[in-house]
Amino acid sequence: MKIGHRKSVSYPFLAITLSVATFLSGCNTGKSAPTPANFTLAINNHFLDHPDCLFSDTRFPFETSDPAKTKQMDSLVKSLLLDRTVESSIRVSRYTVAPAGTRYAPRFCYGHRQVTSIDSFTPIAVNDGFKETTVTYSYTMKEVPVWAISHDVQAAFPEMTRATTGQVTAKATLAQTPVGWQIPD
Repeated sequence: MKIGHRKSVSYPFLAITLSVATFLSGCNTGKSAPTPANFTLAINNHFLDHPDCLFSDTRFPFETSDPAKTKQMDSLVKSLLLDRTVESSIRVSRYTVAPAGTRYAPRFCYGHRQVTSIDSFTPIAVNDGFKETTVTYSYTMKEVPVWAISHDVQAAFPEMTRATTGQVTAKATLAQTPVGWQIPD
């Protein structure tokens, strides 16, 4: 019996084996691979440029007689973001942007999402020539301004409160592009 005897492997065989293994493992890596890490990157990048906001189509000056809308706007008045005047003859409140609110008006954005986990995703399917998947993810809100955590504003905007006070779950459709996964605009 020989001690220390090993079966030798030829270098060309080893080089070919390593090349094939590298090629096969490389087929599903990079930014275009359907992985939780790539989905997280895509969603986080999207929401850096697309913050969550109170309004999408409100313009100031804004007038309303709706009690629910008045409650919401009055919470922003209490936070010194809006000014209010009342047209008592027609029972309408008129809201204009206060100096402190110019930074946030007209949409009053209250932060951006940051993914904490990818909970699931659908099988990849082709839609309009792109590979797509729907991702369910959990997130927390980052860079929330002080006015958005005031009691009055949170009471007036329950959807914002839900998004800013803990971990929330949402869905996003992602499309595979040559530079990685993206949320289509």
